[in-house]
Amino acid sequence: MAYQALYRVWRPQTFSDVIGQDVITQTLRNAVASHMTSHAYLFSGPRGTGKTSCAKILAKAVNCLNPHDGEPCNECEICLAANENRLNDVIEIDAASNNGVEEIRDIRDKVKYAPTEAKFKVYIIDEVHMLSQGAFNALLKTLEEPPANVMFILATTEPQKIPATIISRTQSFNFRRISRQDILERMTFILKDKNIQYDEEALNIIAASAEGGMRDALSILDQALSYGDDELTLKNAQEVTGALSNEQIVSYMTAIADNKPAEALTSLYQILASGRSALRFTEMIIRVCRNLILYNSNSDLSKQMDNSVMTQELLDIADKFDNSRLFYIVDQVSATQKNLKNSNQTDIYMEILTVKISEPKVTPSTTEETTTGNDDKVENIEIDKLRDQISHLQSEVKDLSNGATPVQQVSAKPKGHHRANNNTRLNKTAIYKVLGSATKGDLNNAKDIWPDLMSMLEISQRAMMRVAQPVAASPEGIVVAFDYAMWFEQVQDDSEFLRELTDNVSRLMKKDCQIVLVPKADWPKIRKEYIDNNIDSDNKDKVKSNKETKKTDPTVDEAVKLFGEDIVDIKED
Repeated sequence: MAYQALYRVWRPQTFSDVIGQDVITQTLRNAVASHMTSHAYLFSGPRGTGKTSCAKILAKAVNCLNPHDGEPCNECEICLAANENRLNDVIEIDAASNNGVEEIRDIRDKVKYAPTEAKFKVYIIDEVHMLSQGAFNALLKTLEEPPANVMFILATTEPQKIPATIISRTQSFNFRRISRQDILERMTFILKDKNIQYDEEALNIIAASAEGGMRDALSILDQALSYGDDELTLKNAQEVTGALSNEQIVSYMTAIADNKPAEALTSLYQILASGRSALRFTEMIIRVCRNLILYNSNSDLSKQMDNSVMTQELLDIADKFDNSRLFYIVDQVSATQKNLKNSNQTDIYMEILTVKISEPKVTPSTTEETTTGNDDKVENIEIDKLRDQISHLQSEVKDLSNGATPVQQVSAKPKGHHRANNNTRLNKTAIYKVLGSATKGDLNNAKDIWPDLMSMLEISQRAMMRVAQPVAASPEGIVVAFDYAMWFEQVQDDSEFLRELTDNVSRLMKKDCQIVLVPKADWPKIRKEYIDNNIDSDNKDKVKSNKETKKTDPTVDEAVKLFGEDIVDIKED
C-alpha cells in the first residue's frame, strides 16, 4: 500500500482519541449513549482541530451496531464500512466545490429516502460557509424539519459567514485551538509507537509552529522526518519550520542589549540570508522579550518561562534589559508585524526595526512618572522660560547701548534653514517642450492608456500613481500632475521608477515618450507662465516685422534720414 501521511494514519477513530476537545467529545458521547442526538450540528473552529474527525466519529456512533458508552465499536460491519469510506448512508460533501443551489436541491430531494444499510443517513457538509445564499435558502427548510432518520453535520472555519437562520436550527459546537502541551504529548506518543528517535526541543519548535492545529503539527512532523531520513533532530525541525537557531537569536539580542546597531544589522542580514521568515523572526523576538520580562519580574513568574526559547546565553544578558525597554521593543516589533503583512519590502522594515530597538535611549513611559515628579517638571519649565526672557531683555539692552535699533537686531538674526522648494525639482524645460507641441488628441491617448499603465506597476507603485493623472501631452511626452507634493517628490527622486514609467508608456504608445512630473498645485502657474512668455515673444516678433516692412517705403526712409529714427513716428492709414 502507498505511504499515507501521519495525519491520515493517526486520524481519531473514537471520541476518546480526539485531542484537546474534551467538553465537546463528552457532550457528543453522552448524547449518543442516551439516544438524544440532534438532527443538525454545526462544528466551527480553526483548521486542524478535529471538526471533520468528530463528524465522522459521530456518524459512526449513531449507526454502530454495538456502541459502548456512546463510542463506536469500530468492529461491526457498519463501522468497518464507514472507516473504509464505503458506507453509502454517510455522505460527505465539500461545499467549496458544490456550493450551488442545484447540489442542495439534490440533497433535499434524496433526503426523503430511507437509509439503505444504517439507521441514520448522515450528511457531512464541510466548509459550509462557502455555500451561496440561494443554497442556504434551499437548505433552510430541510434543516428545520428533516425526516426522522436523517442527520446533518455542518463544519466550517468561518461561522460568521453562515446565516443566523441556519445557526439557530443546529446545535453549535466551537472547537478551540489545541494547547501546545496536548500537541507535544500526541507527537511523542506517535514517535514512540513508530520507534523513532527525536529531540524534545525539535518537538517544541514544531508544536509552536502548528499554532494550535493538530493536523498542521503532524504535517510538519512528517516533513521533518522525511528531511531527516526518519530521524527528528533540532536542526531538521528548524530548517523545515524556518525557526531561528539559538545562536542566531542570541547573537541578535546580544547586539541589541549592547546598543550596537551595526552588529545587530549584521546578525539580521545573516538570519535573512539563511532563508528565515521575517514574520517568524519577529514572533521569536516577542517570545524572547516575554520570557525576559517574566525572568526579571520575580521567581513566581519566572516559572512560566518557555524553556525551549530561554537558553543560558539569553539568561546571561537578561540583566542588560530593564522591563521598560523590553516593553518598548515589544511595541516596536508589534507595529512592524502589521507592516510586514501588507508589504513586500520586509527587509527594509526589519532594518528600521533593528536600528530603532538598538538605540540606547528609550523614552520612559509616562505611567511611571509620579504626580510630584510632574509638578516639579512644570516648575522647571516655568523657571527656564523666565531665564530665557531675562537673557533676551539683557541682550536688547546691550544692543541699544551700542546704538543698534530693535529693527537692526531683528534683521541681524540668522535665517532658519527651510526645505528646498519643489521648484528645484521641476524640469520646466521638459514641461515647456511638451507644451510646445501639445494637442488634445495626444492627451486623450495618454488618458486611454493610463489604466493599462497602472496594471503594469507593482502594488506599492500603483498606490503612488493613483493620485496622479496626465494633464498635457504631445507626440514626444506626457506631463503628469500629482495631487500631493509628497508623492511627486518621492517619484521624482526615484530614477529607477521614472525609467520604468517611461519604458512602459513608450511600449503602450508604440513610440518614444518622455514622462515629466509636476505637482498639481503648481501646474496652473507653470502653464500660465508658458502661455504669457509665448504671447510676449509673438508680439515682439510682430512689431519688429512691422517696423522692417514700413522702413522699406521710400518716403519713410527719406524722413528717417532727415529727422532720425527716434523722432519719426510711423502710423498706418
